Amino acid sequence: MRTRSRHITAVLGTAAIIVVTLALEFDIKALDADKNEGNSEATHDEFTAIAARAFHTVALKTDGSVVAWGWNTRGQTDVPNELKDVTAIAAGAFHTVALKTDGSVVAWGDNGSGQTDVPNGLKDVTVIAAGDYHTVALKADGSVVAWGDNRAGQSDVPNGLKDIRVIAAGAGRTVALRTDGSVVAWGNNFSGQTDVPKPSRPPSPTRGRRPVPADDSRLGSEYRVPRASGDSPPW
Repeated sequence: MRTRSRHITAVLGTAAIIVVTLALEFDIKALDADKNEGNSEATHDEFTAIAARAFHTVALKTDGSVVAWGWNTRGQTDVPNELKDVTAIAAGAFHTVALKTDGSVVAWGDNGSGQTDVPNGLKDVTVIAAGDYHTVALKADGSVVAWGDNRAGQSDVPNGLKDIRVIAAGAGRTVALRTDGSVVAWGNNFSGQTDVPKPSRPPSPTRGRRPVPADDSRLGSEYRVPRASGDSPPW
């Protein structure tokens, strides 16, 4: 009888251990589920790019959709319905610009200066930039297109400008970086912001090519970075 009682006690003890173990496993799984639920926003709202101006903010999500918030007096945070497949974003004073995977550009918000009137037929765009009231696009062939406010000449792309790989836009001015490391700027120069510093030592002329003077009015102001053949860019 005592042997049977001991056996029953041992069985009950083992069962209790199993019950406690299962309970602990359940609590751990529930805790993990709570953690995942608490992080659901971070998991599903992962961003890859952001842009901001004085009064509104724009963010590009990993799924190619766009989110915008802030002051919306001109519709700058009203992201167009069904906008998708976006790869880059830019924000102006009261307008927003998006670049799609197919090389097309979408713009919305304030259009008082035509800054959201994307030129008809514009395609093969790889980079976008937005000034306060103008918009700039860099095409795959290295050319630049600009539209919108032009009171300071910020949308007048210099004749012959080519081989551009980076663009930027400020309040009333536009800046472009060439593949050879030189910088060109045009538009508002009230504070000397388009007077690109000239090199302390002029670069040696390239054999077979006639160098363009740094003060050539057709190309705005530019800065050519002198470097020996084969050297990498200075950044």
